[in-house]
This record gives sequence, structure tokens and C-alpha cells, in this order.
Amino acid sequence: MLVHEGDSRTSKIDLLLAAVLAFVAGGVNSAGFLAFGYFSANMTGNVSMISDHMSIREFSAALAFLMIVVMFVLGAFSASLFIEIGKQRRLANIYALTLLSEAALLLAVGLYAGSAGPAANGITIAGLLSFTMGIQNAASTRISGSRVRTTHVSGIATDIGVGLALLIGGKAAPERPQIVRRLTLHAATVLFFLLGGVAGVLGYKAAGGSVFCAFSVILLALCARYIRRTAIAR
Repeated sequence: MLVHEGDSRTSKIDLLLAAVLAFVAGGVNSAGFLAFGYFSANMTGNVSMISDHMSIREFSAALAFLMIVVMFVLGAFSASLFIEIGKQRRLANIYALTLLSEAALLLAVGLYAGSAGPAANGITIAGLLSFTMGIQNAASTRISGSRVRTTHVSGIATDIGVGLALLIGGKAAPERPQIVRRLTLHAATVLFFLLGGVAGVLGYKAAGGSVFCAFSVILLALCARYIRRTAIAR
């Protein structure tokens, strides 16, 4: 799941990866919003909030949302750079190591938020959570050849609409299985993002900021079997 790239991946592997990572993203996004009032995965909404606050001259609030967007970009940049270095060194487990870094950061955020409670700095935590979502989205996009995107659903929802139109519009029979596979992947991504969001809200209500540790454990479990796989990638 975290070794093969691009066209060498099967639909089943992409589906499983999308389900796990979308669940984590949905949970982190919803728990972060419930706790601090900021979305860590929804960059479209955050950019809109920057515009809203700037238009009414609330520049400090606009700056806070800008910081969250910048942290997402930095997370994607850092992950992509890390992956490039790993590929140059032909590390087969580079994607596992990348997601492991996300898990470690989520664990640190969970420990801090859980211990600090209401005293936790919401902007700082939202920025760090956004950084982890940037890491995750870059890793899933790179390994799947852009088929798996897990931290937002706007583009995926568009793809679902387009795919349904192609099916209903009588697309050529040879292409229908491929369209159905894409629709299944996109629908599963949206579903598990939704389920993760529910789990994130319920988890935060039960355990507070420590809920981020639980999502870290999910990523650790995903990466565990690949960490020792340091053979040369092919």
C-alpha cells in the first residue's frame, strides 16, 4: 500500500489507502474545528475567510487564516521534498516514513492539547494540524499518481458528478469499468472523510485534545509494516 507508485498500484490498494487517510483527515479536520474554530484541511474555506476578514479590516483574523493556509503549503512542500530525497536514495519505505512524520506530529499535538486543555493556543495547534494535512495530501497524491486525495472533498465531489454523467451519457463500454472504479474510489473517500469527522467530534467530546493521539495511532498502524522495508525501490 505504501510502496508501489502510480500505475503499478491496484484499485484495491488505492481504495484502502483512501479510506484510512480520509478517515484521519476527516477526524482531524472536525476535531480541530470543534476545539479551536479553524479547519485544518479545508483550504478553500480558509482562503474565503481571509477575504471576508480583509474586507471588513479585521487583519489579525485574516492573518490567522493566512497562517493556516501557509502551513498547509509548507506541509505539502516538506513532504514532497522529503519524498524526492528518499527517491533519489531509492528508499522503498519513503512514503511510510513521510506518513510516520505526520503521525509523530499529530501525537505531539495531541499530547500538548490534551495536557494544556483550554489554555492551548488554538492558532498554533490549527497551524500544526494544517501542516500535517499538507504532508498527508502530498504523500497520497504522489504515491497514487493524483488518484487519491484525502484532505478535502470539493474536487472529489466534482469528479463524482463528472463520472456519473459519463455513465448516464452512454460512455463507450470499454471505459465503463475504469469509470466505475474511479467513482468507487471517490465515493469511499467522501464516506470515510464523513465517518472520520463523526469520530473526531465524538472523540473530542470524550477525550479532548488527546483525540489527535488516536488518529496518530491509526497512521502508525498503517506505516508499521513498511518501516523496516529499506530495500531499494524499483
